[in-house]
Amino acid sequence: MNVAYLYLRRSEYTQALEYLERAQRVAPEDPEVSKLAGWAYYGLNKLDQAVAEWKHAESLRPDAEVEAALRKAERDKQEEERYKENGSSHFTLRYSGASEPALARDVLHTLEWHYDVIDSALSYSPPESIGVVLYTQEAFADITQAPTWVGALNDGRIRVPVQGLSSVTPELSRVLKHELTHSFIQQKTRGHAPTWIHEGLAQYMEGKRSDTNAAALLAIYQGDQALGAKHFDGDWMKLSNVDAGAAYAWALANIEFIVQSGGMSDVDRILTHLSTGESPEAVVKEVLHSDYAELTHDTVAYLRKTYTN
Repeated sequence: MNVAYLYLRRSEYTQALEYLERAQRVAPEDPEVSKLAGWAYYGLNKLDQAVAEWKHAESLRPDAEVEAALRKAERDKQEEERYKENGSSHFTLRYSGASEPALARDVLHTLEWHYDVIDSALSYSPPESIGVVLYTQEAFADITQAPTWVGALNDGRIRVPVQGLSSVTPELSRVLKHELTHSFIQQKTRGHAPTWIHEGLAQYMEGKRSDTNAAALLAIYQGDQALGAKHFDGDWMKLSNVDAGAAYAWALANIEFIVQSGGMSDVDRILTHLSTGESPEAVVKEVLHSDYAELTHDTVAYLRKTYTN
């Protein structure tokens, strides 16, 4: 079970299941085995098996974490029962029957293209197929229960509303690249990356830059220097639309400064160090020789130099 857990942390679900199957033969009534097996199957986008394992775990011993995971998996399973499925080298795609098959194929082609670009940039390849679900707008809101400002989501599976589209638009392509970047970051860091690195790097990879936000960020910093560091901690899902916008803009500016000053190699080193479980600020200090306050100061200096006359 310990070895299986390590494989789960590395998102190597198939390998984890090999050890969990051995554990189940030795201790078939151990709820922890079924709990971990549920996560492995969910990571492999096998909802039926994940639900079955978590139900078995719950029957053996009530567990709040398992109960929450089971409810989520059952919502997914119910919604996706009538969905069609397609796949490619690195993705398993499910989509509503209301979506056109041509759109599904176009999405897979676009994702594979983005996969190669991100793979090269971050020097990493996710070990398992990545799950993608295309929703109607209503189904996306019902299933994800995300704030209204969230346009797509990656919670281990890439979830995107595509209602009304018949092909991949430039905007959808950017969204797909953004969400796919989250998959790479999550797996490369073994789940240890803070939100500001997730969102800053995902925006950078999709092609966004700080030109349109620089003046507003400089004004915020001028008014209260502490506001330039507010986004480093906390749960972004609880932010208002205005605060979320500022957090995203600061995160992008931080990553943009890091890339422009030290290249993607500095980003790669940060992600690699995070995978060991070090605190994010300690990692930043180790790689950049700056704490969060100094990173904010350097980012502001970069914005002034780059985007103001």
